[in-house]
Amino acid sequence: MAHYRSVGAVPPKRHTQHRDASGRLFYEELMGEEGFSSDSSLLYHRGLPSAVVDSRVWEIPPVATSPNHPLRPRHLRLHELFPAGAAGDAVTGRRLVLGNADVRLSYVVAAEPSPLYRNATGDEVVYVESGSATVETVFGALAAEQGDYVVLPASTTHRWVPSGDAPLRAYAIEAAGHVAPPKRYLSRFGQFLESAPYCERDLRGPAEPLERAGSDVDVLVKHRTSAGIVGSRVTYAAHPFDVVGWDGCLYPYTFNVRDFEPITGRVHQPPPVHQVFEGPNFVVCNFVPRKVDYHPLSIPVPYYHSNVDSDEVMFYCGGDYEARRGSGIGQGSVSLHPGGHAHGPQPGAYERSVGVEFFDELAVMVDTFRPLELGEGGLACEDPGYAWTWAGRGPAE
Repeated sequence: MAHYRSVGAVPPKRHTQHRDASGRLFYEELMGEEGFSSDSSLLYHRGLPSAVVDSRVWEIPPVATSPNHPLRPRHLRLHELFPAGAAGDAVTGRRLVLGNADVRLSYVVAAEPSPLYRNATGDEVVYVESGSATVETVFGALAAEQGDYVVLPASTTHRWVPSGDAPLRAYAIEAAGHVAPPKRYLSRFGQFLESAPYCERDLRGPAEPLERAGSDVDVLVKHRTSAGIVGSRVTYAAHPFDVVGWDGCLYPYTFNVRDFEPITGRVHQPPPVHQVFEGPNFVVCNFVPRKVDYHPLSIPVPYYHSNVDSDEVMFYCGGDYEARRGSGIGQGSVSLHPGGHAHGPQPGAYERSVGVEFFDELAVMVDTFRPLELGEGGLACEDPGYAWTWAGRGPAE
């Protein structure tokens, strides 16, 4: 995220002395991607950021997956995963819906503050379906509300604190690498282009440091070993949020889907016009309320298409998704349309869309370039009849 910010107290020149009023040195920490060869920020701590006093095993939520075999499209009803009143925290309460080696998609309903957490396996993009929260981070606090993407760089220590009367409902996209705006939206120096559907003004980063004090503070760390993804509970001698200032181009931020300006045309536009982020072997798109195709003979819903190289996952989080009417899909649904399978509008939707001028829909799409498998959450909330809704009958009929 090559967009410079400076927050709190930083020295005039990097890697030089920075002292408090009593003359005591602050400790400079470089947080950077790809070694020393990509975006980074410098944070200034009161205590040693590397001082740990304990490390134990943290049993992370289940990450095992099952192949989509035999091949079929899937409909997952995420709201069924958390019955009324069942809400934990936004980190340990996540249930894995779909995943592969590049990305994991989870869903959570949270009413309690989470522990301090650091994902050392990659960046996280968390979409807030409903509710609100304060996301406290080592860089400062972010306010998150309905429609926000919360983008958290890998190894950002943070915690979720739900706010308001309703629980937080969130859809977590966990990458095995780094997530950024699509390269085609950016100049060769990293500025958003005039043709991009959003820009720097739409991104909200921390405004001031938290400056928390404390000792022997536990942080849950998700990390990799040769055996796969594991967790550790690491105890730090000083609170990780003891930062007095930072500057650089790597930091957490929020972006609200309402600030995405849709690209439309005379005939149906392909999904890349809806792209909002890209990660290693996957992309994230959002479908927002918009005027649709204005050619006099246009068919506004998508044409039928085969996913030759990718699996397509759609999370339906608002409005009325016309192309899926009659399938059982609604608010909180996820559809998986896998590579090797042709898919498109439900029966009748193709014809009904003729003459339609506006779609009032809201959905987050993830396209992957390696096959997705089902996590325990996905298996627990599947609609077994979805695959047969185009034909109107299943194998037992």
